[in-house]
Amino acid sequence: MSTEPTWVEHAVWWHVFPMGFLGAEHERLAPDAAVQHRLPRIERWIDYAVELGVSGLLLGPVFESSTHGYDTVDHLAIDRRLGDAADFDSLVAAAHERGLRLMLDGVFNHVGRDFAQFQEALRDGPGSPAAQWFHLFWNGDAEPDYDHFEGHRSLVTLNHESPAVVDHVVEVMCHWLGRGADGWRLDAAYAVAPPFWATVLPRVRERHPDAYIVGEVLHGDYADYVRESGLDSVTQYELWKSIWSSINDRNFHELAWNLSRHDELLDTFVPLTFVGNHDVTRIASRIEDPAHLAHALVVLFTVAGTPCVYYGDEQGFHGVKEDRTGGDDAVRPEFPADPSDLSPLGLPVLDLHRRLVALRRRHPWLHRARTTAELVTNDHVVLVSRYDGNALTIVLNVADTACTLPTPGATSVLEGEASLVGDGNGASATVPPHGWAVLAH
Repeated sequence: MSTEPTWVEHAVWWHVFPMGFLGAEHERLAPDAAVQHRLPRIERWIDYAVELGVSGLLLGPVFESSTHGYDTVDHLAIDRRLGDAADFDSLVAAAHERGLRLMLDGVFNHVGRDFAQFQEALRDGPGSPAAQWFHLFWNGDAEPDYDHFEGHRSLVTLNHESPAVVDHVVEVMCHWLGRGADGWRLDAAYAVAPPFWATVLPRVRERHPDAYIVGEVLHGDYADYVRESGLDSVTQYELWKSIWSSINDRNFHELAWNLSRHDELLDTFVPLTFVGNHDVTRIASRIEDPAHLAHALVVLFTVAGTPCVYYGDEQGFHGVKEDRTGGDDAVRPEFPADPSDLSPLGLPVLDLHRRLVALRRRHPWLHRARTTAELVTNDHVVLVSRYDGNALTIVLNVADTACTLPTPGATSVLEGEASLVGDGNGASATVPPHGWAVLAH
């Protein structure tokens, strides 16, 4: 079983993509350009995050890069489009003062072409120490070919068998943990062989035992990856897909099946759960019937996992990811300078998030809860989340008519709309069309 830090049991993250959130340019600043101090704007949103109910701030890339943040140029410098080290220190202090943890996004599978060691390798040739950092294929005097990430030649894959790369990643992770970060999201972890992390992480944890380390893994055997790598957790993309897909297709059998897989993961680790992030179409755009957005959120906050809310989702923002240059822009928008500048149109979705985050925080045992589908049809599902003698019943109805469903053990309605009849083993709940409810035991 993964031994994540004990504080993670209570964690709910607000995920911010700084380059978009702060309206940074898409291209790296010229060497002589002045630093643009945008990071302090995030400090104006800390009270907003606290009022949302989250306990941590997950920042997308903040290190010097060529364009979008994932083509890192210098892991030890804050991107000058965002600010400098003093701005970072101030943000950490402000977050911690308000009780928020801070997690950083580390891109250690690949780097940008302007990364110093890559440019050194191109200049000094195959015998240079820097050449050992990469998988380079030389052909006379021409620029060598090289391994790159998923067809993007601007993203140069690191040689993860190189001791220099291992040492570099250890030092980068420890440097920022030493400056106050509480954890790392490891971008594209799925592209890195687990033995690399199994070499790196013990050295990091020796110096920072309370750090939380989660990897981005899209598919495959999540549990196996955690066991072999030593990560605390990975991203739960299977659950993300089944939540919106089962609601749109009116096929709760898909959700029930994936929840059984989700439960099996808990034998090894607790996944990072979400219904939106910087790489996917926003949940308000994914869900075809706006009345069913709540259903997706209810699942997120009542099943096991460490929940993460992507900035703007709590306001009901729309945005469709497209497979083209600039296709991420719609899901990485700039936020206003201050929360008071947000449109009031987002208040109902914000209120729903606050209620569900509060429910989650009142029931921290949900972090490791096992969820079973007690009744499943295409249009309705009755779920029960249980852990250590605690239980909640979740009823979802995406049909055009009301439904009455057995809810054994339910005693009262915590959130949502339902009429509860009876208690104990004889309880049943009537849920209105397109309705939902969370019931106490």
